[in-house]
Amino acid sequence: MLTKTDEKGTGRRKALVPSGLFRSLLRRPTIPGAGSLAGFFRRDKRSQVERLRRLTFWMLSIGVFLPWVGSLGWLSRATETEPIPLMLLGVVLLIPFSVLQVRMVRAAMDGTTANREIAVSGVIALVVMATQEGHLWSWGLAALAWTTSTALLLSRSATLLVTLGATAAGLYLLWPGAPNSPEALAIYSDEESFGATVGGYIGISLVLPWANRFQLWFWEVVRAAEAGKEAQARLAVTEERLRFARDLHDLVGHSLSAIAVKSEVAVKLARADADRAAAEMGEVRGLAREALKEIRTAVRGYRTVDLDAELRSMVSVLEADGIQCTLQAPPDGVPEELATLLSWLVREGTTNVLRHSRATRCRISIVLQEGQAVLEMTNDGATEASGRGGTGLTGMAERVASSGGSVTAGPNGSGEFRLRAVVPLEGIR
Repeated sequence: MLTKTDEKGTGRRKALVPSGLFRSLLRRPTIPGAGSLAGFFRRDKRSQVERLRRLTFWMLSIGVFLPWVGSLGWLSRATETEPIPLMLLGVVLLIPFSVLQVRMVRAAMDGTTANREIAVSGVIALVVMATQEGHLWSWGLAALAWTTSTALLLSRSATLLVTLGATAAGLYLLWPGAPNSPEALAIYSDEESFGATVGGYIGISLVLPWANRFQLWFWEVVRAAEAGKEAQARLAVTEERLRFARDLHDLVGHSLSAIAVKSEVAVKLARADADRAAAEMGEVRGLAREALKEIRTAVRGYRTVDLDAELRSMVSVLEADGIQCTLQAPPDGVPEELATLLSWLVREGTTNVLRHSRATRCRISIVLQEGQAVLEMTNDGATEASGRGGTGLTGMAERVASSGGSVTAGPNGSGEFRLRAVVPLEGIR
């Protein structure tokens, strides 16, 4: 990430650029896995959106380097008659100018304003162009750099006006003279080169700001799509929790109501008819045990499970998180007891995929063969820690082992992680 939320939880974004000028240009953003060149290219350590954000930032910041390239190129050709201190002043002014440009890009990507940065950097660009001796493709690139960053924070009409104004300012302050003048010919070899240089400057000054706006728009579309995908995933999980809550209510609601009624009856009969009161309390005890049994059954995997509905629900959750799913299930269904166990295994496997992998594809397969049921969940998000045992895998192994089956989990040698459960049909209970 290029920014991060402050530690106080206010929701504000920390500035990408610290107070130090040189450090602000050289310091890299804190990103897991980015501490070395190998970490920079370690694709499995960052999501696609994070990589796109980083790429977008550097693409939008290209304008920061334009005046540096132009000014340093001009300094390399400077003659002894040109005022060196004045040229050095221009280089020094480019330092705060670049810092402000980076802050403007950061503000645009965060969706905030940077009016002060726009004004101050614009003044610096004018001072640089007004005080330096050069041509359009040297110090004149300061105006181009300013418009590329300013365009990210303004409306379309304001961008057009600012682009035309900055281009006109660059042409006025750094116009090299008539094509046949000695000053112009010292820079350009002929009239054609002169026209191409001026025309090229005007063309790129009008195009580059709009290209930056398009790049920012593309990033905003991707960010909105990612936010929508996350919201859809949260909604799918919430719906699953509500479904479980409804099932739990249906399971124990009647029993608890009956317990309350019979307890009241037992209290009223306690003195008048002790035997009937004892009988009522016996029924209360039976209802309580039945309710406890139903709760345990619900927690372990619902009393009655529709395996097809459960599979569709888990596929929906995975696809809401951006994981492409392939599902294979027996066309004729499975026994109720087996459906309960398989549904629980699929839920646990789905949880592992969402929490412990960066998968983009997942295959869920249930096959009945040779008197046993085989469940396989394979995903392409295997990591170095994927094979470590956890409470989820341990719980799966114990649950399946109680039915005479087995569970294996780990990388399959082809860059994928596979969860495989084998349950004998005769061992289901």
